[in-house]
Amino acid sequence: MPRTHATVDQAVRLLSLFDADRSEWSLSDLARHLGQPTSTVHEGLSTLAAAGLLSRVGRGRYRLGWRLLKLSSALYGSLPWYAPAHEAMERLARGTHLLAFLCVLDGDRVLCVARSVQGRDGPPVAGELDFELPAHATASGKLLLALAGQPLPQPAPALTSRTLTTPEQWQAETARLRAHGHAHSQDEWATGTSSLAAPIRGEGNAVLAALGLSLPTPRLREHDTLLRALQDAAAEVSWALGHR
Repeated sequence: MPRTHATVDQAVRLLSLFDADRSEWSLSDLARHLGQPTSTVHEGLSTLAAAGLLSRVGRGRYRLGWRLLKLSSALYGSLPWYAPAHEAMERLARGTHLLAFLCVLDGDRVLCVARSVQGRDGPPVAGELDFELPAHATASGKLLLALAGQPLPQPAPALTSRTLTTPEQWQAETARLRAHGHAHSQDEWATGTSSLAAPIRGEGNAVLAALGLSLPTPRLREHDTLLRALQDAAAEVSWALGHR
């Protein structure tokens, strides 16, 4: 790998390790986690800190830098659908008392770009802090891949006994999703957690994102009511974005 590409790859790997579960790392912990010499990791951290993407908060300790917030704001500001979709997501969470979220398709990866911060109650559900979701085992993932006409992701590990893992299962599931225009999962990512998802569309019928709900499986007894609220919220945003 050319040195420039290797340097960028190293920077991405370092930044990706900082998340809500681990917002601060020490140099020694990072070197141990990556299996790399301390000098190599220190060089990467120093470069990122100089660029404002990381902040040094103590002797050999680092956190994400404020410049990432500027980049994040610029990204969201460049997406015309994000603001109305985010507002609809928060209203949906308050109305259902469930965790609501927005997902997008990035190649063959399904990324959760926003989660509701208010309105939900009840027991925790799987993936409350995950950025990348298992595309074959979540409602949003299955919906976005199916509407994009993509095949079963590989690998497709069996996360529970209900996870779809074969091309035959995937073909049947995607045909159903395209026919009904929404998706659900039941205990496919983790036993006890289920989800619902509906597409947010723009002009020309383009699929922009998936609006979803994550819920404890027992609340699937409210499936029809929850699905109606979800579809109404997604349709409202889609209409505002020019989908007819």
